[in-house]
Amino acid sequence: MNITFVLPINRSGGTRVLAAYTRLLSARGHRVVLISPSAGQPWSIRSLFLWGKGRKPLASSPLDGLGAEHRVLDRWRPVRDSDVPDADVVIATWWETAEWVSKLNQSKGQKVYFIQGHEIYSWLPQERTRATYRLPIRKIVISRWLQEIMRVEYGDSSVELVPNGVDHSMFDAPARGKQLRPTVGILHSTTPLKRFDLAVSVLQVVRRSVPDLQVLAFGLEAPVSPLPDFVHFTRDPPQHDLRELYAKCDVWLTASSSEGFNLPAMEAMACRTPVIATRTGWPAEAVVD
Repeated sequence: MNITFVLPINRSGGTRVLAAYTRLLSARGHRVVLISPSAGQPWSIRSLFLWGKGRKPLASSPLDGLGAEHRVLDRWRPVRDSDVPDADVVIATWWETAEWVSKLNQSKGQKVYFIQGHEIYSWLPQERTRATYRLPIRKIVISRWLQEIMRVEYGDSSVELVPNGVDHSMFDAPARGKQLRPTVGILHSTTPLKRFDLAVSVLQVVRRSVPDLQVLAFGLEAPVSPLPDFVHFTRDPPQHDLRELYAKCDVWLTASSSEGFNLPAMEAMACRTPVIATRTGWPAEAVVD
């Protein structure tokens, strides 16, 4: 098959998922083409694909080195018919790309909307984002809660569920006991939804009862403000080092206010690390008491 993904360039978990699908589909003999506007979408100041106000995005992304054709437009603008090859399937990957894909000629392929989150955030144009979920396009979601939202809020009962997987060659760890020093892991992110500051505040309270508690954190960017001395931060660790980081934790904590999926939580589970999460999105269906 000829498959086209229309997607932004960034280092979000959602883009990691799309990169994995590109590799797997290409390995099965499908021709995959990626179409991206240049980095720097107008919603980036506080969007999920932003690394913080006034900061430059990182130079690399999960889309690098995939071996698939990647067409990058000269600027951030709508994707048009002239940008997209004729194909069997063309896949939108977030709300704005769904607007563009819905207007493409039928020769560009059957239109699919791959939904990894309910993108009705306060810094986005909510009427437009909600309208994309009502488009007459076949939809694929990554979690049951998204499937239920599409059914209840948008009246679409034909949405397909394709959950994310985890690569156990990369994320696995032997059975182990407790760490000598109680250790909690968290993801550092400047995205407001991730609520990193809340997680640190909660752990400061926990330290009143567990004074030797330490925290291991990692993220794409260094924190803006100094962290407490019990938080040890690693910036942008290589993927192959994450297994060891997860395995050093007694617990993985996520305090997000909204999650389409939460890849770090799933990766931590694969490394035998229990997860404590706010009851939202995929963690609400995957984290069991």
